[in-house]
Amino acid sequence: MKKTVSYSKSQLLDDLGRLALMVLASVIMAVNLKSFVQAGDLVPGGFNGLTLLIQRVALRFWGLSVPFSAINFLLNAVPAAISFRFVGKKFTLYSCQCIVLVSIFTDLVPTIPITEDLLLICVFGGLITGFAVSLCLRARATSGGTDFIAIALSERKNIDAWNYILAGNAVMLTVAGLLFGWERALYSIIFQFTSTQTIRLLDPDSGRATLFIVTGRE
Repeated sequence: MKKTVSYSKSQLLDDLGRLALMVLASVIMAVNLKSFVQAGDLVPGGFNGLTLLIQRVALRFWGLSVPFSAINFLLNAVPAAISFRFVGKKFTLYSCQCIVLVSIFTDLVPTIPITEDLLLICVFGGLITGFAVSLCLRARATSGGTDFIAIALSERKNIDAWNYILAGNAVMLTVAGLLFGWERALYSIIFQFTSTQTIRLLDPDSGRATLFIVTGRE
């Protein structure tokens, strides 16, 4: 009986800690999207970048102001369902929490331009994004989007999807460059590189740790 109570308390503390990390990461991501990414008209990688690109296309060509949350929810719906079915329930639920909170906060937080220097926006925006993603990894979850696809393919099909995701980001940046100008698209590469290197610096074993948790501990 004592062992059961002790385990329950430790599990509760672990869940609360993961929850707190995901909330903190979500707030940081949302503020970063509005203070650096959108203020600099950048296109970050993954589904957040695709969501922003769709928003800009809808506004520029059709005059429609589409909420960030509506697009992001739709893009993540199928990958999240696949992850829930094939990867892990807790892992997916915590990741979905980040998706929901980032989407809601991004719609609520006003655009806050901090600097007009694009290089500073790319470097510091990338650093902040990398830090936020590393918090998600420490919570044994992800920020959703392409991570769901990559991990599901790795688990079920033993396929390394990261090169395909990289190619998808390249296509997205190409579309952004053709539609809105190459300067912002090329600066977005610096943003993506900075965020990736920050994740590797803060959590160099993130790839192996994530797969271990999904297969062993959820």
